[in-house]
Amino acid sequence: MSLHPSGVLSRTTHRVPVLLRACHPEPAVAVTVFVTALAVAAGRGVAGSAAVATAVLAGQLSVGWCNDATDAQRDMTCGRDDKPVACGELPRRAAAVAAATALGLCVPLSLLSGVAAGAAHLGGVAAGWAYNLRLKHTVLSPLPYAAGFGSLPAFVTLGLASPSWPAWWAVTAGALLGMGAHLVNVLPDIENDLATGVHGLPQRLGRPACRWLAPFVMLTALGVVVAGPPGAMGISDRVLAATAGIVAVAGTAVPSEAGSRWPFRVAIVVAGLAVAELLLRGSDIC
Repeated sequence: MSLHPSGVLSRTTHRVPVLLRACHPEPAVAVTVFVTALAVAAGRGVAGSAAVATAVLAGQLSVGWCNDATDAQRDMTCGRDDKPVACGELPRRAAAVAAATALGLCVPLSLLSGVAAGAAHLGGVAAGWAYNLRLKHTVLSPLPYAAGFGSLPAFVTLGLASPSWPAWWAVTAGALLGMGAHLVNVLPDIENDLATGVHGLPQRLGRPACRWLAPFVMLTALGVVVAGPPGAMGISDRVLAATAGIVAVAGTAVPSEAGSRWPFRVAIVVAGLAVAELLLRGSDIC
C-alpha cells in the first residue's frame, strides 16, 4: 500500500463529498438556516448569528454522522443505497471519526455564545446522540427530538447581550416541531425499522396512526406560535394557520399505501408553515 502524500490527499479529497452525503445534509442545513434566521430575528447581530450558525451546523453534522455510523449494519440489511456507509462508499470508522470531530468542534463553538447558551445547545446535541445510541429503540424515542429542538430558542436568547429565557411558547413550539420531525423522519421507513429491531414509539404506533399524527403535531406547534404571544392575531397569522389546517386535513384524508411519500410531504409543508410563523415572531421570543 502506498503512503505517498498524493495518495493520502486523493483519498481524503474523494471522501469529502461522500462524508457530506452521509451527514444527512438536508436536515442539517435546514435546521442551521432556521436557527440562524431566528437568531437574526431575535437581535443576536452579525457576529452572534454567525456563532449560532457554526455551532448548530457542527452539532447537526455530529448527530448525522453518528447516526450513519451507528446504523451501518441495519442500513446494509435494509439495502439503503442512499447511505454511503451502508453501500460501502465510506468506512464506518470514517463516519465515527467525523462525528467525534464535529462534536469536539461543537463544544467551543457553542460556548462562544456564553456558558448558559452553550450548555443549552450542547444539551440538545447530547439528546441527539442519546437517540442514536439508545433511545431510538425505546418508547422514549420522541424525547430527544423534543429536547433538541426545544433547546434551540434558549440557545438564541441566552446568548443575547442581556441574556433571558425564551418565551414558553417558543420552547413548546420547538419541542412539538422536534416530535413532529421524529414522526416525519420515521414514517417512510417504519416497516424496515420493525424488521431490523427498532421499536421506538412511532414504530409501536404503526403507519396508520403516524400518518395522521405527524401533520397534526406540526399543526399544534403552529397553533402554539399563533396563540402564545401576547397581542391580537394579524392577517398573516390567520392565513398561515388556515393554510396549515387545510393542508393537514386534506393530506391525511387522501388514502396512501405503505411506502407512499405523500403523508411525509404533507407534514413537511405544515412544519414549514410553523417555522415561518415562528420566524415572524422571532423578536418576541425573549
